Amino acid sequence: MDAEFLQPSELPNLAIETLGEATRDSPLLSGGRRFIDDDEKILVYSHSEYHNVIQTSAENPPMLERAGPRRKIYFDPTQLNCGIVTCGGLCPGLNDVIRTITLSLIWQYGVRNVFGFRYGYAGLSANPPKPPLVLTSDLVDGIHLRGGDILSSSRGPQDIDEMVHTLQEMKINLLFVLGGDGTLRGANELVKNIKKRNLPISIIGIPKTIDNDITGIEQSFGFSTAVEATRAAIHSAHAEAKGAWNGVGLVKLMGRDSGFIAAYGTLANSDVNFCFIPEAPLVLEGENGFLDALEKRLERKHHAVVVIAEGAGWRLSRNHSTQQTDASGNVVREDIGLFLKQKITEHFRKKSIPLSLKYIDPSYMIRSLPADSNDSAFCVMLGQNAVHAGLSGRTNMVVGYWNQHFVHIPISLTIRKRKKVDPQGHLWQTVLDTTGQSC
Repeated sequence: MDAEFLQPSELPNLAIETLGEATRDSPLLSGGRRFIDDDEKILVYSHSEYHNVIQTSAENPPMLERAGPRRKIYFDPTQLNCGIVTCGGLCPGLNDVIRTITLSLIWQYGVRNVFGFRYGYAGLSANPPKPPLVLTSDLVDGIHLRGGDILSSSRGPQDIDEMVHTLQEMKINLLFVLGGDGTLRGANELVKNIKKRNLPISIIGIPKTIDNDITGIEQSFGFSTAVEATRAAIHSAHAEAKGAWNGVGLVKLMGRDSGFIAAYGTLANSDVNFCFIPEAPLVLEGENGFLDALEKRLERKHHAVVVIAEGAGWRLSRNHSTQQTDASGNVVREDIGLFLKQKITEHFRKKSIPLSLKYIDPSYMIRSLPADSNDSAFCVMLGQNAVHAGLSGRTNMVVGYWNQHFVHIPISLTIRKRKKVDPQGHLWQTVLDTTGQSC
């Protein structure tokens, strides 16, 4: 991923917290599998541009702990109650991860009780919308073949004391939290409260964001499916554009603050002529503005395909300064796709230039899809590694993918700041080279 990267001075302590010494033999010992030793690490900086960083800190370069099964575990699986909670919006692969965690706990480690808390953190409150599901191998059989989330989800914070009390009442000592940066901030607050009470409860995060915008991981589950799903929308936009004189196909894709889906969708569908992301300014008017560039494109080819991420050009919208937020604290913005559609229509109407514009917004259709094959395999590996980490007594961490390895990442790193496309990087330059746009 060609993203704006954390500088060495921005890195938190990368050591992974534990509840205590792991002294029990893993039930996975029989079978000749390869175990991961605790001193196996993966370098954070492997690119040449960080060579000086690695050289000057050669005694202790920044490294992440490698994920995988340990020979010794902390919990007694036969006495362990586990929970799973999913928060935020829908994302392809949610059911895959829920299924993998459940089956790994039951089949690999012999855990007897796995509970699924429903409707996000609200399911851990004193008055949950519905009681938790008892997750069994039969219940999760086949759920990976359909989209959505069998646990359902919600946005917004809940009372931390109530949530910890629920964990205590149900004797949950291992909670798996699936969500984005807001969810992981909530998990971090859970850990703080648990520490104050000196409770043996582990919190393991699995980063879930279709936008692929969590710091410290190269790829989040659901992203591959989202990029693949853009092909149908962009193909339709291209067909509509070519099917009319001065046809324009305008596609809005997800990406509130980070434009990875729009950027990779454009590269995967090279019929796109203009791509706009939140990280690069969108200029509408003037000699180097988009509207004039679109007009020139139609003069030459009489059709064009435009892809815009939902957070692109947000400064142009009427309510950009109001800072209204949703339940998760995200800024509520005007629909940039409809805004751009209006501006394009007005521009060509004023000049009496014929125009046929079709607007396509596949966002919610994409979020609810089943995971593609790449995401499905990725979810299995994320889920299994999360279970291994939890049984070993680790806490306040997420399982992620970095430098071709699954690793343990402190939650403090993932919530440091949002991962974004580097507007000066190779990815964005490749997009510009592919579209040929100069605006």
